Amino acid sequence: MPTALSFQSLRKTYGSTIAVEDLCLDVEKGEIFGLIGPNGAGKTTAVECALGLRQPDAGGVRVLGMDPRRTSREAFYRRVGAQLQDAGLPDRLTVQEAVDLFASFYPTTMDRTPLLDRWGLSEKRGASIDALSGGQKQRLFVVLALVHNPDLVVLDEISTGLDPEARRVTRDLLREVQESGTTVILVTHFMDEAQALCDRVAMM
Repeated sequence: MPTALSFQSLRKTYGSTIAVEDLCLDVEKGEIFGLIGPNGAGKTTAVECALGLRQPDAGGVRVLGMDPRRTSREAFYRRVGAQLQDAGLPDRLTVQEAVDLFASFYPTTMDRTPLLDRWGLSEKRGASIDALSGGQKQRLFVVLALVHNPDLVVLDEISTGLDPEARRVTRDLLREVQESGTTVILVTHFMDEAQALCDRVAMM
């Protein structure tokens, strides 16, 4: 299978603290791949390096054949989506405004109405972000990551704030994302989630 994501002896430190040390792994196109480990294990740091948000101290990363350090952000993020733990959106922005804003960044996007409906946000279109529950915010951040139909999407602790039923529904939706051909990188510390969803995992 072609490789969607490759970490090549990645190393990242913060001062004297080693966040990631000699990370080597390949993710195949079309799979759901889990990065598993406790908080502070370096999972988020690794994906931030993959997304070009942090510079590794050593080693490298290739995403869909691209080096995030040497590829223009526009070209990179046309093919890559990311839902991180903090989206940094203004609290007073409505759900519809947030989706429209993110859609405006890309030349082509998915049909937003069924996307919001599928992720259970149709009735919250006019609600401000600060009026959403924790689970609704998480679903909104996923919609923002998927609005341009990326080839690869990174989902960081997607189940945070979700009750068991919401987690089950989210798993079903992520399988649909995979079936559409998108490679999913799932960052989580929930072992049951990884077991239920992932084709393969790496422990950190």
